[in-house]
Amino acid sequence: MNKSIKTIFGTIALSAIVSGCVSDGVIQTYSSKTVGFDTVDTEVTDASGKETVWVQSQETAEEMVERVHSLTHRKTISADTAVQVALLNNKGLQAAYAEIGLSAAEVWQQALPENPKVSVEVLGIGAPGLPGYRSIEGWVATNLLRLATYDRRVNIAESRFREAQQRAILETLQLAGRTRIAWINAVGAFETVFYLNQAQVAADAASQLAEKLGKSGALTKAGQAREHVFYAELAGQRAEAKLAAKMAKEELTRLMGLWGSEVDYFVPDQLPPLPKRRKQQTRIEAKALKHRVDLQIAKLELETLASSYGLTEATRYVTDLEIIVGKEFEKELEDDEIEKVKTGQVELEFVIPIFDTGKARLRKAELAYMRAANRLAELAVNVRSEARSAYTEYNARYDIARHYRNNVLPLRANIEEEALLTYNGMITNTFELLADTRAKSNAVILATNAKRKFWLADANLDGAVLAGSVGAVGGDAMIVADNGGGGH
Repeated sequence: MNKSIKTIFGTIALSAIVSGCVSDGVIQTYSSKTVGFDTVDTEVTDASGKETVWVQSQETAEEMVERVHSLTHRKTISADTAVQVALLNNKGLQAAYAEIGLSAAEVWQQALPENPKVSVEVLGIGAPGLPGYRSIEGWVATNLLRLATYDRRVNIAESRFREAQQRAILETLQLAGRTRIAWINAVGAFETVFYLNQAQVAADAASQLAEKLGKSGALTKAGQAREHVFYAELAGQRAEAKLAAKMAKEELTRLMGLWGSEVDYFVPDQLPPLPKRRKQQTRIEAKALKHRVDLQIAKLELETLASSYGLTEATRYVTDLEIIVGKEFEKELEDDEIEKVKTGQVELEFVIPIFDTGKARLRKAELAYMRAANRLAELAVNVRSEARSAYTEYNARYDIARHYRNNVLPLRANIEEEALLTYNGMITNTFELLADTRAKSNAVILATNAKRKFWLADANLDGAVLAGSVGAVGGDAMIVADNGGGGH
């Protein structure tokens, strides 16, 4: 019996022959722990100038913790530092990198031959006149359809692997863009708080002066109320600005993945000045069409669906086809002698497409392909429009911010300077001088907001070419009220 069973299991060799040759190179490539990440790191470094790391061990994790600590703890960080920390420390990004490994494991899985199904039956145990058993049957089944579609299945899995790579690149670049925008918003908010503090000094002086003049009878109650309400309103605006600054910094902290003692970091009090020259982008639409990662993903999805359509068509009529090979060992009793008979057997099992002829699956595949093709075309149109819009806004924001810097602020400074001279000459009264100071503070805050919007437009311009828009430029900063006080 043992010899018979060994002979039966020897038929598994037939299954190995039917299974065909499997590419050892594919298995070796996609079984690597870091497969595909080199491409992601290279693309991200070329696009952003920053490094990213796929953390897969405790040692690497500890290295990243130390590195992040050295970059941020009790230090004033720049936008570039904030982006680098986010790319090293954001856990959501690590989840995106894990998708690369999952898709690589799927290619590995598809490249492996299907395990054969082995069946052994022992019949006639305890039959009269036959010791032990009457017969042994052994079968080894192999799915022929899976073998026939091997190349297509592997190609589809590889296409999805490339999609996962591109999605990881997209998420990395989008995180970099969101982090840069969060840094701009945080610094811009703190700069607004700084100028509101200056404005409140003038408002406080006006309120105290109004109170003294009111006691002496030189200022009416209405005049006093104007100065007091301006100071009160400004205090509320200042509180709002402080809250906005804290929330903006907290958003930046989340994107960088910081917690605990690591949140002890600082951002600058002021945004960088406007660049001397604006960026000159020629053929902005062509650049976006060439470099936009989301467009590359849509193209890969279309290719994958095209391959899946071919696989659907190949399995339209036969969805489950198996070849079964086996041996049968049987004992027969003749003239009180036991005769052993060994025979080979082959069976072919398949589904007869009586009800499901595959037309519905083909129609689904065709519609899925058409849907992906139209979405790709729509995305291409949107990419062109986003690139044009981002460049238009960039230029406009540069002109607006430069107008405040070169025209509005110098004029307000001259007005305040002349008002101070006339005040010293007893020509201008105190409340007129304070009103001019408030007007200048208002102009400074407007200029700060214009500068912030320019830097946001600058970040969005980079995103429009690489990874899509990552944030709206809108949102006005706190504006100092300029209608209070002055007259009496």
